[in-house]
Amino acid sequence: MLRTRNPTRLLGVDDVDAALDLCARDPAANVFVASRILDGGLGAGSTAAYGWFEDGRLEGLVWTIANVVPVGTSDASWSHLAAQVRKVRRRCASFLGPRTEVAGLWGATQHDFPRPRAVRAEQPLMGTHTPPSQLGVQLDPRVRPATVDEVDLVLPAAEHMFTAEIGYRPYTGNPSFYRDSIWRLIRAGRTYVVIERGRVIFKADVGSVGLGAMQIQGVWVAPELRGQGLAAGFMASTLEQAMLDHAPFATLYVNDFNAPALATYRRIGMERLGTFSTILF
Repeated sequence: MLRTRNPTRLLGVDDVDAALDLCARDPAANVFVASRILDGGLGAGSTAAYGWFEDGRLEGLVWTIANVVPVGTSDASWSHLAAQVRKVRRRCASFLGPRTEVAGLWGATQHDFPRPRAVRAEQPLMGTHTPPSQLGVQLDPRVRPATVDEVDLVLPAAEHMFTAEIGYRPYTGNPSFYRDSIWRLIRAGRTYVVIERGRVIFKADVGSVGLGAMQIQGVWVAPELRGQGLAAGFMASTLEQAMLDHAPFATLYVNDFNAPALATYRRIGMERLGTFSTILF
């Protein structure tokens, strides 16, 4: 690790191991960033992440591509990292991550950013190492990985989920870029679906994988089927398969006001591990 008088600097290829070690202190909280580092996010020419150093050791970092995501930061580092975060204010969609870290970093930068569209201050971070079948949870046999030739069936469900969660459509005009992101997840075997009569009625994605953990995202059930007790079977089957296919530690975070989702996740064996916050622009 190179020593530097400046406590913050851009991270690069030589920092990959140290950055992953930092993420590994809390895989459930940091799998989003770990996954992107493992995918080459700190490659040559990258401007993805800035690190905070103490005595030459990486003790905190902030991911800055599209979303601002802190890892291992503290009050000692927030004002220093804020100078780097300000550089991305025009292309930042959100701040997200552990509640205390998001609040501290936002407090140091909020006067440089536009007013948020929404603040989700309390989002339980949940996880489990136990396959739901071991808890006696009934699995829905219809859940399976989507195939690449089903991308156009998955697209409307993904769009509906994103719009309901974020508050605007995931694309304007041509959907090709958004479609390609869905196709890549499907190609990697990371989108699970139930399709009936040529229509997706359930989907969930493994959005991030790394350090023996994965983060489930994009969970959606067709509106007319909600409230019928189907979600637990859908999600139990998704976790069961994904824990074999991708990582043994399944995590996700959810809005605290989404009582049905919280009940479903508890029912399939997920326990609260911490609290996330998201600030949306």
